[in-house]
Amino acid sequence: MPGEVVLETNGLTVRFGGVTAVDRVDFALRERELRCLIGPNGAGKSTFFKCLTGMLQPSDGQVYLRGEPVSGLGPHRLARLGVGIKTQVPSVMNGLSVHENVWLAARRRSGDANAGTLQALEAVGIADLRRELVGQLSHGQRQLVELAIVLAAKPWLILLDEPAAGLSGEEVERMVGILRGLVEHATLIVVEHDMHFIRQIAETVTVFHQGRVIAQAPVEDVLEDPLVRDVYLGRSL
Repeated sequence: MPGEVVLETNGLTVRFGGVTAVDRVDFALRERELRCLIGPNGAGKSTFFKCLTGMLQPSDGQVYLRGEPVSGLGPHRLARLGVGIKTQVPSVMNGLSVHENVWLAARRRSGDANAGTLQALEAVGIADLRRELVGQLSHGQRQLVELAIVLAAKPWLILLDEPAAGLSGEEVERMVGILRGLVEHATLIVVEHDMHFIRQIAETVTVFHQGRVIAQAPVEDVLEDPLVRDVYLGRSL
C-alpha cells in the first residue's frame, strides 16, 4: 500500500510569456504509488512533468522531494537523489550493444556493474538481446533498453513519459507487467495517452486541462467523469 508523501508540488506555475501552461498546481504522490497523468494536447501535463524532472524551472511554486525543495536542480542532480527519468523518445547510444548501454548506467552505482546490468536487463525481459547493437533494434526493443538503463541506476522514484507509445499489442502487455512489478519497490509517475494501457496499470489518475488539475480519482471513476469526457471532446475513453 502507498505510504508517506515522497513527491509534492505547492502552487506550481509555469508561464511562457503571456501564456500560463501550468496554473498553481498542488500535487502529492505517496511512496510505492503509480500515478498516471492524462489530458488532451496542450493541457499542461507535459510541462508539469518537465518541472518534476528538472528540465524546466517553474515561474512560481515549488517541487519537493521527500520534503526538500528541488525545483530547477536539473535531471542529473535529481538522478543522484534517486530519480530515474525516461523520456518519450529513446535516448540510447546506437553504436553500442544493449549490455554496454545499460552497463554505463549501472557503473554509477556502487557494487558490481555487470551484475547490476544483468539484473536490469532481466527486469525488462531483454537479457537475450544483450549483445545486439541498439541501432539495429526495433522501436519497442529500444524503449525497453532505455527502461533498463533507468532501472540500472536503482531509482526509488521513476518518471516515465508515454512508455507505451509506438509499442505493439504484445509489447504493451509486456510493459504492463514490468510496471506492475516495479511498483512493488519504487514510486512511479506515468504520462500516457493510451487509455487501455492506463486502465491496466493505474489506481489513481490525475487529469490536466488548461494548466490545472480538473480531476483526481481512481481510474474508472475518472474515465466515467462527464467533465473529463467533455474535455476530450466527447471521445470515448
